[in-house]
Amino acid sequence: MPFKQLPVFSTLLLAMTLASMAGEAGMWSIQPLGPVARPLIPDSAWDRNPIDTFVRAEHRRKGLEPATPADPSSLLRRLHLDLLGIPPSLDALQQLREQSSSTQHELWVDRLLASPAYGERWGRLWLDVARFAESSGFEHDSDRPHAFPYRDFVIHAFNDNLPYNIFVQWQIAGDQIASDRALAHAATGFLGAGVFPTQLTEKEFESARYDELDDMVSATGSAFLGLSVGCARCHDHKFDPIPAADYYALASTFTRTIRTEVDLQLDNGQRIKAMVNTEGKPPLKHAADGRGYPHFYKTTYFLKRGDISQKTDPIQPGFLTLLAPKERPMLPSGNRVRLARWLTDPRQGAGRLAARVMVNRLWQHHFGVGLVSTPNDFGTQGSRPTHPALLDWLAHELIQRDWNLKAIQRLIVTSNTYRQGSDYRDQAARTDKTNRYLWRFPPRRLDAEAIRDSMLSVSGLLDDTPYGPGSLDPDMRRRSIYFFIKRSQPVPFLLLFDFPERLVSIGRRATTNIAPQGLALMNSPVIRHYASGLADRAQSLVERGTEENVISSLYRLALARFPSDEEWENATRYLNGPTSSLAQAPRPMMLIDLAHSLLMSNEFLYLR
Repeated sequence: MPFKQLPVFSTLLLAMTLASMAGEAGMWSIQPLGPVARPLIPDSAWDRNPIDTFVRAEHRRKGLEPATPADPSSLLRRLHLDLLGIPPSLDALQQLREQSSSTQHELWVDRLLASPAYGERWGRLWLDVARFAESSGFEHDSDRPHAFPYRDFVIHAFNDNLPYNIFVQWQIAGDQIASDRALAHAATGFLGAGVFPTQLTEKEFESARYDELDDMVSATGSAFLGLSVGCARCHDHKFDPIPAADYYALASTFTRTIRTEVDLQLDNGQRIKAMVNTEGKPPLKHAADGRGYPHFYKTTYFLKRGDISQKTDPIQPGFLTLLAPKERPMLPSGNRVRLARWLTDPRQGAGRLAARVMVNRLWQHHFGVGLVSTPNDFGTQGSRPTHPALLDWLAHELIQRDWNLKAIQRLIVTSNTYRQGSDYRDQAARTDKTNRYLWRFPPRRLDAEAIRDSMLSVSGLLDDTPYGPGSLDPDMRRRSIYFFIKRSQPVPFLLLFDFPERLVSIGRRATTNIAPQGLALMNSPVIRHYASGLADRAQSLVERGTEENVISSLYRLALARFPSDEEWENATRYLNGPTSSLAQAPRPMMLIDLAHSLLMSNEFLYLR
C-alpha cells in the first residue's frame, strides 16, 4: 500500500517508528566527546579566552558585531548578583574605584567564587533541578522535618567545589560510595525528594511504589542526562531511542531503595537527623504501616502499559542501551553504585551527555538561556544547540579539568562574551532578534530569591546564618534558600515572582511580568520595611562621614553607582520640596519614599 493511502493512525505510528529508528544515529547529544578545535579567525583581538573565539565565529557567520564592554560598576554588580545572588557592598565598590583593571576583574571573580554566599546562590539553582521540597505533597502534604540536610549538602558541594562527577554519584549512591562522609549520606536525599502520598488504601500500595520508582527514574534522567526517560514507562519512548525495557531496568536499580532517617555527625561535630535513601534500614513511618504497607517489593516487573495488573517478566538492573557500552563491566558493589559510576563515565557510560547537560545549565544561569534552550531535554524533541562546538568544548573541558565546575564558570565570567554591555541595537536585533548569538549581554529580571535577598542585603537586614532547618515565617531575614519549602504553602512573595512548584525537575523557570508584582512592590509592608532599612542605612553612612550625602549613599547602596545629574536634581527637588518632612521627622518619610522607589526600579530588579 502506498504511504499516502495508509490510515491516519498507521501513518502516525510509522512516522514515530521511523523517528525512533533514526533517533539513536542522529541524536547529537550522545555522540562521542573529544577535543574540539577552536575556530580560526583572522582578527582575534576581541578574544579573551576560547569561549570568545567560538562566539565570535558565529558573530562573523551571522554578520554581527559584539557590544562594547560594560562599565566596571555595572560589571561588578552583574558578577555579584550572578555568583552570589546579592549586590556588591560599598567596600567592594570602593576597591573597584581604586583598582580597576583586567587583572582586578579576575581577582574579583576568584574572590566571589570563594565566598560562602556562592553556594547559597548556586545551590538554589540546583534545588529546582532536584525538585527538592520538605513536604510530601498531595492533599495532606505532611512535613519532612529532616529533609534539609540534602539542601545543606548541595550548598556545601558548590562552596567546596566538589567535582561534578562526585556530586552526581553521591546523590545516587553516596551512602555506599563514601559511607564515612555524612554529606554523602545526606546527598541521597535527591532520590526521595519527590512527592509521595501519606494516605494509601491497600489497593494503592503497589501502584504507589511504582509511582515512587517512576519519580526516582524520571528525576535521574531529567537532572543528570537531560532526557525524558519517564516517558517510557507505559511504552517505548515515542521520539527518543529509549525502550520501555530500559526504563524498567533503571527502575529495578532502586527496587529496595526507601526513605529512612539516620543520625549523622557533621565535620564540625554537630549531630543531625537526616532523611536519606538507602536499603536495609527501617523505613520512614507511614500512615499505612498498621495495615501492612511493605514500603518496597522485592522484585520489579515489566508492566505492560505501565499497569500493575499487567505484570510480565521480572527486570534486572541495567542502563540505557543508547548510552551503554557493548560489554558492561561487572562491579562488585551495589546496583546504585554501578548506576552512579555509569552516569559519569565519559567513555563507557553516560558521562559525555552528563557533561554536556551540566555545562549547559551553567551557561543558562549566566546568560538567561542555555546553548541548548531546553535544559531538561537533550533528546530529539529538544532544541538544537546554537553553538554546538562551544558546548562540546566546554563539556570536554569540564571532564579534562576533573569535573571542576568553578573552573568552567571562571572561564565564562572572565570572557569578553560575558563582559559585554547590554545596550540594544536595532541593526543587530534585525539579524538576531532574540540575541541567541550573544551580540550583547542579555538583560533579565532577577529571580524571586535574588530580589528578596538583594532587598534584605541593601537594607542592612540580612541575617547570613548558614545551614540548618528552614523557616515558614515570611518575615524571616535569612537568605531565601533557607525557607522551609512546603509544597502546599509556598512563600507568597517568592511565588509572585515565579517560584516553581517543586513537583518535577525544573530546568528553567518561567519569567512573568504581571500587575500584581508591581502592586506588591508598592504596597507590601515588608517592602516598605526594607525601604526604611535602606534609608536608615544611607543616613547613618552620611552621619558617620562614610558618604558625602544621602542621595549618593542611597544610589550606591541600591544600584552600585552614583546618581546621574538628572537623578540628583530630581531627588534633591523631591527631598527639599515644600511637602518634605526631612528636617523635622526622626524617620523622614520622604527619604524612605526615595529608597522605596529605588527598590522598585527596573535597574534594581534586573540583571544587566
